[in-house]
Amino acid sequence: MKVPKAKKIEKILEIHGDKRIDNYFWLNERENPEVIRYLEEENAYAELMMKDTEQLQEELFEEMKARYKKDDESLPYFFNGYWYIVRYEEGKEYPIFCRKHESLDNPEEIILDANILAEGESFFEIGSVAVSPDNQLASFSSDNVGRRIYTISFKNLKTGEILPDKITNTTGKAVWANDNEHIFYIRKDKSLRAFQVYRHKLGTDASQDVLIFHEKDETFDVNVFKTKSLKYIFIASSSTISDEHRFIPADDVFAEWKIIQPRIDDLEYSVEHYEDEFYIITNADGAINFKIVKTRIDQCGMENWTDVIPHRAEVLLEGFEIFKDYLVLEEREKGLLQIKIINEKTGEADYLPFSDPTYTAYIGVNLEFDTEVLRYGYTSLTQPSSTYEYNMREKTIKLLKQQEVLGGKFFPENYISERIWAESRDGVTKIPVSLVYHKETKKSADTPLLLYGYGSYGHTVDASFSNVRLSILDRGFIYAIAHIRGGEYLGREWYEEGKMLFKKNTFFDFIDVAQYLIRENYTSSDHLYAMGGSAGGLLVGAVINYEPGLFHGVIAQVPFVDVVTTMLDETIPLTTGEYDEWGNPNNKEYYEYMKSYSPYDNVEAKDYPNILITTGLHDSQVQYWEPAKWTAKLRALKTDNNLLIFKTDMSSGHGGASGRFESLKEDALEYAFLLKLENKKHD
Repeated sequence: MKVPKAKKIEKILEIHGDKRIDNYFWLNERENPEVIRYLEEENAYAELMMKDTEQLQEELFEEMKARYKKDDESLPYFFNGYWYIVRYEEGKEYPIFCRKHESLDNPEEIILDANILAEGESFFEIGSVAVSPDNQLASFSSDNVGRRIYTISFKNLKTGEILPDKITNTTGKAVWANDNEHIFYIRKDKSLRAFQVYRHKLGTDASQDVLIFHEKDETFDVNVFKTKSLKYIFIASSSTISDEHRFIPADDVFAEWKIIQPRIDDLEYSVEHYEDEFYIITNADGAINFKIVKTRIDQCGMENWTDVIPHRAEVLLEGFEIFKDYLVLEEREKGLLQIKIINEKTGEADYLPFSDPTYTAYIGVNLEFDTEVLRYGYTSLTQPSSTYEYNMREKTIKLLKQQEVLGGKFFPENYISERIWAESRDGVTKIPVSLVYHKETKKSADTPLLLYGYGSYGHTVDASFSNVRLSILDRGFIYAIAHIRGGEYLGREWYEEGKMLFKKNTFFDFIDVAQYLIRENYTSSDHLYAMGGSAGGLLVGAVINYEPGLFHGVIAQVPFVDVVTTMLDETIPLTTGEYDEWGNPNNKEYYEYMKSYSPYDNVEAKDYPNILITTGLHDSQVQYWEPAKWTAKLRALKTDNNLLIFKTDMSSGHGGASGRFESLKEDALEYAFLLKLENKKHD
């Protein structure tokens, strides 16, 4: 079989007096049979190139699958008179949503069985399930394409009847008013931006729904939610760097919406309700790492905000949870998450104890307001995800549930985790790196190492456990996470130093970490691999343009690689809302900077490492044509004989295959790719 070759059709793209020639622009024609033919040719070629790993892929898939409990269920949580559980049955791919009245000993009621709804669908995903305040009805949303466009439906929980009401083109979220007959939901525009909030009355056609709020600024999107107290419904309108919240009492859907604080550039805030006050986490008054303030409900503009938890330069405040007598904070200091409990009556404060060198902890599902019990989660590179209960009055900890790793081969003591600090090229900045490996794996120039990175949107990739990852750790790989700038691992400034006109810091940090690992004899370029998805795909795409010889292989999952063209096209999902992340290329300065690192624009005639690229035809976040164009251009220009494999899932979107275990086949393919390259080294 010949290597697939996409035809060239010259397209001149001109702005700011600069011309770019894009020979593969035509691949964005989703309905063009030639485009589909090219994707299918690439899929056939990928299958051929990986044919010698078919048995290995099957072995990896079964191995990964065997570690999961087939009939697993979530930890029950109590809310409004019912215990709620999500469970899986052996042999079935989709969740079953259940509840039990008052006691876990009472009979189970099935709210929704996604397996029945998914019958006959090649892709199926539940967006959300929400039960009405009187416990009689449930709203649920589903997507059968993978573009994250959901249809909201309703079910009578007493009769089991699916109601005739259907609402299409939504984000999937539905918020019940306290009258049990109205819900609020969000519609998407043509670019899939969440832009309008509607009110729907049960029993009426969706065409009669009332438009409550229209966000006209294309750099903002909207969300709708109910406070933990259940007393207020909020509409949040947010851009990357600015927020605006408006609210009504949940008991009065026809009330006038009141704004907390009108939007101001660079003012971020989010709101929770407590008695006659709102608690607000915000970066107001120069609080770059955020602080908590409170304000009266009837006087809620920022001129009335008073500090509850003041700003601290060394601590990033990531979130909080309010209870009747306690305030719980989620803080990050020197990269590590901590949970702080403050007794509101005594002022006494405690931190929960965590011991691993690198880990993640988080506040769990805590729907009850009048309780002294906090649920929180904990996981590390060597410890499976666990949910604990902390009695805030008695200061006792109880393990409620730990993720089971079946098969009898996993013992945490067989794995070692570390956190190290890599030197960056500026000689000053230290980049944190989390690592895990089997205790029998020795660090050496012959040791394979997979380096993972993301570094965008202030999203931090924390050190957490992975059932799947054991398959490469047990085969001698070291796994490392580079906590590079562009994330918030070391606070808000860490993010600010890796966005807009500082974006290249993200790429250089990743390169510097890789070079440090080689210098410290963890691995060598012959055995070093990089992996990143979405904006992490942009990361690895940029890195191999800068340092093509640094890695032996690269896995780019749904990669955002055609930065300039995408950010100039306001019809593409997410574009306008991301000007505050990447910059607006309609501005010449941002255009030139973006063009200087955009992976697609900087492909050259030179040797590249072995590359595996994946995408989904219906991807709503990164359109399939970005990796398709990148692959075509790499094929035309690269001067090496290394593997270049491009695989498109023709039935899924940004999140990959639906179903509980189907996505493991993608993991198996990626790991087989790495192991194939390693075996070549050992031939």
